[in-house]
Amino acid sequence: MKIETKLIVSNIVNGAFIILIGFFAFQNMNLVLTKLRFVEIADDLNASFLTMRLSEKNYFLYHDLQALGEIREKIDSTEMTLEAERSNIIPAIGETDLRKLEDLLRAYGETIGAANGTVRPSDEQEARIRNEGRQLKEYADSITQLERKRVNEIILSSKRILIFSFWAILVSALLISHFISQKIVQSLRQIEKMTRSISEGNFAQVATGRPRDELGTVIDAVNHMSEELAHREEQIIQSKKLASLGILTAGVAHEITNPLNNISMIAQTYDELYRNLSDEEKTDMMQKVDAETERIRKIVKNLLDFSKPKDANPREESINEVIQKTLTLVQNMIDVQNIETTVKLDERLPRVFVDEDQVQQVLVNLVTNAVQAMHAGGRLFISTRGGKGNGSVEITVKDTGKGIAPEYLPHIFDPFFSTKGEGGTGLGLSVSYGIIKNHGGEIRVESKVGVGTTFTVELPIHHLAKERTNG
Repeated sequence: MKIETKLIVSNIVNGAFIILIGFFAFQNMNLVLTKLRFVEIADDLNASFLTMRLSEKNYFLYHDLQALGEIREKIDSTEMTLEAERSNIIPAIGETDLRKLEDLLRAYGETIGAANGTVRPSDEQEARIRNEGRQLKEYADSITQLERKRVNEIILSSKRILIFSFWAILVSALLISHFISQKIVQSLRQIEKMTRSISEGNFAQVATGRPRDELGTVIDAVNHMSEELAHREEQIIQSKKLASLGILTAGVAHEITNPLNNISMIAQTYDELYRNLSDEEKTDMMQKVDAETERIRKIVKNLLDFSKPKDANPREESINEVIQKTLTLVQNMIDVQNIETTVKLDERLPRVFVDEDQVQQVLVNLVTNAVQAMHAGGRLFISTRGGKGNGSVEITVKDTGKGIAPEYLPHIFDPFFSTKGEGGTGLGLSVSYGIIKNHGGEIRVESKVGVGTTFTVELPIHHLAKERTNG
C-alpha cells in the first residue's frame, strides 16, 4: 500500500472515530440538558408541593378554608405547568412517570375538592388528604433525586468515555504515525546507504523485498541509476584510458624511435662491415639489436596492457612495482616537459590487495595532471610510505605547478568539474576517486596557488582490503 493511501486511511479512521465521539458527546449533552431542564421544572413543582403541604397543615391546625383554596390554585397551576412542559418532561423521565405524577396530583386535587367547605374534616378525610399529599411530595422528590443522579452518572460516564477516547485517538495516531515514519525512515536509510555507496563508486543494487509504496519506486529508480552508472563507469574509465593513451603516445613514440634508430644504425653497420667483423663483434651487434627489440616490446606491452579494457581483478601486488611500471609509461612525457623527477619508495612496505590496471590508471592520471600543471618545467615528487596505524600504504604525487584555487578544491573530485577549461573533460579525478573508494582507500588533495599540488592516495594492506571486499 502506498504511503499516501496509508495516510488517507489512517486519517479517515481517526476522523471517523472523532466524529463518532463527537456525535456521542452531542447526544449526551442534549440528554444532560433535557434532564437539567426537568430538574429545574421539578424544583419548581417541589416548591409548589411544599407550599401545598404547608397550606394543608394550616387547614388542619387553624381550620382555615382559605388554605384549601390556595391548595386548589397550586394544583391548577401545577397541572398547567405539567401540560406546558410536557415536551421537556417526557424525554427526561418518560411518559409513564409523568402520567403517574399527574394521577397522584389529580387524586390529591379530588380529595381537596371533596373537603371544600368543610371547616373540620373527619379523621378519615384528614388521613386521606395527608396520605395523598405525602405520596405526591415523596414521588416528586424521588423523581427529582433520581434525575439528578442520572445527570451525574451521564456526566461521569461521558467524562470517562471522552478521556478514554482522547487517549485511544492519541495512542492510535502515535502508533500509526510511528509505523509510517519507521517505514519512511527505514526506506530513506536504505536510499541513503545506496546513494552513499554509489558516491563511493560501489554500484551494487538493493536486494528484493523493497516496500510497495512511493519509496519502493524511488529505490527502483536508484537501482536503475546504479545499474546505468556501473555501465557508464566502465565506459568512462575506458575513455579516460584512451585519452591518457593519446597523451602518452606522443612521448612513447619518441622513446620507441630511439631503439629503432639504434637498430637501424646497427643493421647498416653490420651490412657495410660484415666481411671485416669478427664472430665476436657480429654476436655483440646482434645482442644489441635483441636488447633494443626487447626494449620496444616492453614499451608496446605496457601500452597494450594499459589501454586494454579489463574487469576488476584485485590481487596482492607490490605498490612500488606498480609505480615503477607506471613511470615507464609516463617517463618520456615527463622528459619532454623538462621536469625533474624525484622518486622515493619505501622498500619495507607490505603488499596491497589491488587491481594493478586500475591503480595504474589513477597514477597515470595524477602524473599527467601534474605534468600539465608545469608548462615551463618544474619538479615532480613521487613517494610511498606506511599509512597511519600500519594498516595501509600511502602514495604521494606532488608537483610545483600553478596549484588549485581554494574555491575549486571542494569540487575537485566532482564529475565533469575541470580547471582546464575546454581542454579537460572533468572525469579523470572523478573516475580516480571511484577506483580508490572501490579499493577501500582514500584520496586527498592539498594545494596552494603558485606553490603546487599534492595528491595522497591511501590503500589498505592486502588482508584489510580482502575483508572489505568480502564484506
